[in-house]
This record gives sequence, C-alpha cells and structure tokens, in this order.
Amino acid sequence: MSQQQMNNNTSSSNIPVSERYWTLVDKADKKFSKIRDLPYYERNRYDTYFYKVFKVYTQLWKFQQENRQKLVEAGLKRWEIGEIASRIGQLYYGQYMRTSEASYLSEAYIFYEAILTREYFREGSFQDFNLANKQLRFLARFLMVCLVLNRREMVHQLVNQLKMLVDECKRTFQDTDFKEWKLVVQEIVRFLKADTAFMNIRPLRYSLVLDPHPDVLPHVAAPVARKNLRLRDAVLSSYHHNEVKFSELTLDTFRMLQCLEWEPSGSFYPSAGGKSGQNGALASSPINHSQDIADPTLPPNPRKAVLYRPSLTHFIAVLATICEELPPDGVLLVYLSASGTTGHTLSLSGSGTGINTAENITRDFQSHTIHSDGTSTSSMSSPSNSPNPSASQKKGDCISYHTGCLQFGNRGSGGLNCIYPSDLIPFTRRPLFIIIESDASEVFKAISGAEKGERAALLLSPNCSFPIGSSDASRHSVGSLFTIFLTAPLQAFCLLLGISGSDIEMDTYKHAESLLSSSLNDWGLKLATSDNVDPVWAQILGDPFLRRFLLSLYPICRFIFCRAVLTLFVQTYNKEEFHPECMPALPDAVSPRTSASQTAVVQLAKLFHATKRFVFTEAIPLPDHISSGTRS
Repeated sequence: MSQQQMNNNTSSSNIPVSERYWTLVDKADKKFSKIRDLPYYERNRYDTYFYKVFKVYTQLWKFQQENRQKLVEAGLKRWEIGEIASRIGQLYYGQYMRTSEASYLSEAYIFYEAILTREYFREGSFQDFNLANKQLRFLARFLMVCLVLNRREMVHQLVNQLKMLVDECKRTFQDTDFKEWKLVVQEIVRFLKADTAFMNIRPLRYSLVLDPHPDVLPHVAAPVARKNLRLRDAVLSSYHHNEVKFSELTLDTFRMLQCLEWEPSGSFYPSAGGKSGQNGALASSPINHSQDIADPTLPPNPRKAVLYRPSLTHFIAVLATICEELPPDGVLLVYLSASGTTGHTLSLSGSGTGINTAENITRDFQSHTIHSDGTSTSSMSSPSNSPNPSASQKKGDCISYHTGCLQFGNRGSGGLNCIYPSDLIPFTRRPLFIIIESDASEVFKAISGAEKGERAALLLSPNCSFPIGSSDASRHSVGSLFTIFLTAPLQAFCLLLGISGSDIEMDTYKHAESLLSSSLNDWGLKLATSDNVDPVWAQILGDPFLRRFLLSLYPICRFIFCRAVLTLFVQTYNKEEFHPECMPALPDAVSPRTSASQTAVVQLAKLFHATKRFVFTEAIPLPDHISSGTRS
C-alpha cells in the first residue's frame, strides 16, 4: 500500500462514523436529484447516470448496515433507514420502467416489502406530519410495484393499510386537509373494481406454465417473409375523460403493459423478501433473483414507454427518440387509445372536480419519473378534466366525425392536442405496428399506402363500441372491449355476453379456455402456412418472440377472434361500425364467416348456453363434446 493511501485511510478513520454517513447521504441525495426527472424513454443516454447513483446508494446501504449501532447512538432514526431503502426501491422500479427487465421490478418489490415488514415509517408517524406523508407515499409507490407485478394479495393488503392510515391521519392532524389522499384511495379502489379477479383468472403476461414455448409455434415460410423483425419497443398511451387509472397508469395501458411481458418461471414471481439482519437491518438475500425469474431460452421483454396524457409535442418527441434508438431489426408497437374528434359541439360536462388535486399527489409516485418526496415537475400530464366526445352518447350510439384525429387534450385548443394519421406517417421509415382504440379509428387507414419506407401493420378498433357492463359509460367501468379482446379474449367474450366471474364454474371456464386456445392455434397455423399472407404480417411473424407476444400469431389470432365474435353477434351483425379492421388485410381463410371461424365461436357460445346470441350459418355443426343446452 502506498504512503498516500495509508494517509487517506488514517485520516478517514479519524472522521466520526456519523459524519462519514451524512456525507454519503448528502452525496446520494445530490446524485438522486440529478436523475429523478430524467425521462424513461431516452434509455441509452442515461444508463451511466443510473449506475453512478446506484453505486452511491449501494455504498450508503452497506455503510449503515455495518455501522448501525454507532449510527443509532448518534441519532439515526428508523425512518431515515427506511427512506434510503425506499430510494433504492425507486431506483430499481425506475430502471425497470427504462429497460422492462423483470429482475429490477422484483428487486424493487423486495426492498419495499422489507420496509413494510420492518415498519420503518410507522414509528412517530402520527406525531410528525411530514413522516406521515412519507409513509403514505411509500404505500402508494409499493402499490404501483405490486400492481405491475400482479401481486394481488399484497395490493389488497396495502389498500387496506392506505385507507386506515389516511383515516388515522385525518383524525390526528385535524387542521390538515387529506382530501387529496382520499382521492388516491378512491382511485385505486375504482381500479381494482374494474380490473377484477375475473380479469386475472390467469396472468395477462405470457407464461410458459400455461402457454407453449415459442419454439413449438409454426414458422412462416421463408419466401413470404422478406425479413424477420423483433419487437424491441412499445409506446402505450391513452386519454379518455374520467378513465379508470391509478397514478399515471390507465386500465387500458396497464393491460397492454402486462401483455407485452413474459411471466417469470412459474405462474407468478417468486416470493422472497429481504432477510432481517441484526438490529433489523436488511441483509442481502442468498437468492439470485435475476437468475430465479429469468429464462435464458426466452428473449428479453420489449422496452415500453407508458405515456399518461402526453401533449402532442411530447408524444412526437418520445416517438422520434425511440425510433432513433430502434435497432435495424426492430419493430415499434404504438398503442393509442383516445376519443376521436366529432362534428358535434359538446358541453363541458363531467366530473373533473378533484381529479387535478389527486394528480398533484400521484405524480410524486407515478411511473414516468423518479421523484423524491418533493413536488413533481413532470410535464407529461395534461389536464384530466377535458370532456370526452363520447360522454353524452347513449349506449351503442355511433358518432360522426369530420376532422379525423384522436383527441389527446382539451378540445378548446384546436389541433394542438390532436393526433392525426399524418403525425405518424413520418415514423413509417421504421417498421411500425399500430393499434388504435378509438371511435375515429377508421381514419387511420390513411396510413396504409402513405408510408415513407416501411409498410405499417395496423389493428383498428370498431368505430362504435358495444356497451358492456351495467354502467352507461361502459369503458369507464371496465376499459376498452377491443383492448380486452387483445389481452384477455375469453374474459372479453364473457363480458360481451354479460357473464361475470361469479357466474362461471371454473371447470366450464377451463374447458372454454382450452377450446379457445385450440382455435387460436388453428388460426395461427393457417396464417403461418398461407401462401398469400401479406409480407407485412409475414415479416412480423418470422421471429419466435414476436409470435409469442402481442405481435405474435396468438394476439393477431385474438384480433381474428374478436372480429369473428363481433361480426356474428346478434346486436352487431351486419353493422360494420361495430367490427374491427386490420391493414393490410389478412387472408380470406381466417375471415369471420368461414366455417373455422364460426365453429370457434359456436363452440364457446354453446358452452355458455348463448348460441341464440349469435347468427350462424346452418351448415355449421355443433360438436358433440359441447354441452347441448342453449338459452338466449
């Protein structure tokens, strides 16, 4: 060891432990403040920043573990330890949002669960208003991680704790208004009510426990596929008045996010919290969580940018950045869900009272920016009380439109908040897969044939959505039916028929799932072996990963299933405005009125005693192994 190093070690040892600790805390805080507002969509540019701040927090965490007793004697409080752990959890969650690597999400859960178990923020929270707020923010952040992880038992546990804590804080700090936090509670309760256990009978993620490995799926003929593409990135965004959401994750974007990921080995993530060390310190777990949840035979999750009510300029900037970073063999998925503009003049009605104030809170733990407990400076949100063009419609009504665009903001500002088909055309220099869920989806057909280099693949929702559920504004209660068909097709079929989870016996449901899976496989085989499938679909289907995910045979087959169901459904029969479309067209062999498509629908309809709800050709036989009872 050199003399200089020896002198540095000697001088360092002379500095009190508490002083060295607070120096590290200050350094970590400065590093954290530099990255907390960095956008998630510019991934490659900020990787170095993340590793630098994470290195500092790793040093800080290790230092407080090794010197816990001395630091406690010097005045270190439990909530201060919890705040370090919470920051580390935020870093892990932020890196998950930036990379979509499930291991980061699992690590975030581990730290948050340990904070909850050790009750770092509990002590003194009812004597200190700021500490009470820290605990509320921690619970809200942990809720978001559990929601994305699909840890539903923990979600419900946290919601109960959040409710009780808000009530206790309201009684303790009588002079303080906790109305905003009560709105946050209402928001998550509404979200869970819409995304019921029925919607989560099986994970929306693809699971090798429940689904076949991509290697066993049929390959598209090489002469048809000009090149093979890989799903690398996705932009997910929705804007509807009064839509179901938690923080900045709407119900529709949440379902799409789930559907674009692999379920870890097993049905759900492994349950492994942090170990408790001496004096309650978090010790490193002996489990290698990255190895435990990763399957080396599967490709990585596509990276996703979830944009909550972006301005048009922000949306275009994100799209441009991701296209610039897209690898040569990459394809970008763009999912947009919003109301279309209309020729009607609608009054500014609707409930918007209180929503803006709730977002002041939720932006502090929202999924787009890592924040400390300070005020958010995110510019990603637009006002939430803009009117919905379809809000005044009656059930099943269809609206006319003249300007032909999606409304992503207040209607009073003209085209400043409108997304037109022409806005997406410049980005067709790269391969795009576009999903439009809107009453103005038809106008986006204009993209097909106007591309600037690469032909785009489009899935377009019906212009009119058939009402589901008991609410007059059905999409406000359960989300988009078209999106449900793409992410959970059997549940969508049941919702269309008015069947809830409590009405179904699990044996019947499993039988229905088996029948649907068989039909999807048959459609997939037809697409893969067809000699007239369009090259746009063929090049997307050429890679096992894409065949397995949303751009795979199965979700395209989910679209085929959705189109067949809505085409044959009595209330939407021969009503084109209720039927989804795709561009370019798929082969006639998978059209809704073919024998194979009608057989797939009639099997499910008979199983649920609903054959009279559909219009079938007389030549379609009813399979013997399906229950024979029918009722309207």
